[in-house]
Amino acid sequence: MMSKVTTSYLLKMKQEKKKITALTAYDYPFAGMVDSSGIDIILVGDSLGMVVQGRETTLPVTMDEMIYHTSMVVRGTSRAMVVGDMPFMSYQSSLEQALNNAGRFMKEAGASAVKLEGGAAVSDMIHAMTSAGIPVQAHIGLTPQSVHQMGGFRVQRDEERLMADAIKVQEAGAFSVVLEGIPSSIASKITQRLHIPTIGIGAGAECDGQILVLHDMLGINNRTLPKFVKKYADINEIAINGLKQYVDDVKNGTFPSPEYEYK
Repeated sequence: MMSKVTTSYLLKMKQEKKKITALTAYDYPFAGMVDSSGIDIILVGDSLGMVVQGRETTLPVTMDEMIYHTSMVVRGTSRAMVVGDMPFMSYQSSLEQALNNAGRFMKEAGASAVKLEGGAAVSDMIHAMTSAGIPVQAHIGLTPQSVHQMGGFRVQRDEERLMADAIKVQEAGAFSVVLEGIPSSIASKITQRLHIPTIGIGAGAECDGQILVLHDMLGINNRTLPKFVKKYADINEIAINGLKQYVDDVKNGTFPSPEYEYK
């Protein structure tokens, strides 16, 4: 069995210029499939609010829901690092709140790290968590929890602010940083500047790694996809065809046929 992915392993990958792979997962069976593919990081994202719960944004997702889904993913994973995504208002109120909720991911769900959105504004929280022994993945650029403040899901182009945010989260102790919705030229400069890995999503090929939402890249949901998503399969179409065949077989009496009956 391959060794468990750790923060030091990811840092070594950056140093050796080996690309890091990451995907989301939200339950036991998909976690097992993703893990067996050789993925380095599985993020249990609050994106589950949109792709699993059918909501318009990630904002309604609760800590209890995140703990529930993260624990399932941990049970289905043997190699990949499992990162629990801290949902909206689970860390913004106080350092005490942030530490308690980050600790829940480690103690109750068995995650190896947590992720939280924001740059300089959350650097104190990142420092407090890492000081308490909780590995933290930062997330800057397009941050979905700030969708209303940003006026929608918009590409972020303020290079000076983005660079400052990236440096600040690194100084605070983050082991990596997700760059979302950032022009590739800016993401490339950030990647070159930082000694911690950058994980891109809609941030170009020069990042140290890439992450996508599992349900988007496998075509599980039939929804409009962001420009940066490559659909590697169309599970939605395959599943619907199979379901329709089942309905037809039952209605016309061809299922269950004798081979599916007990004698």
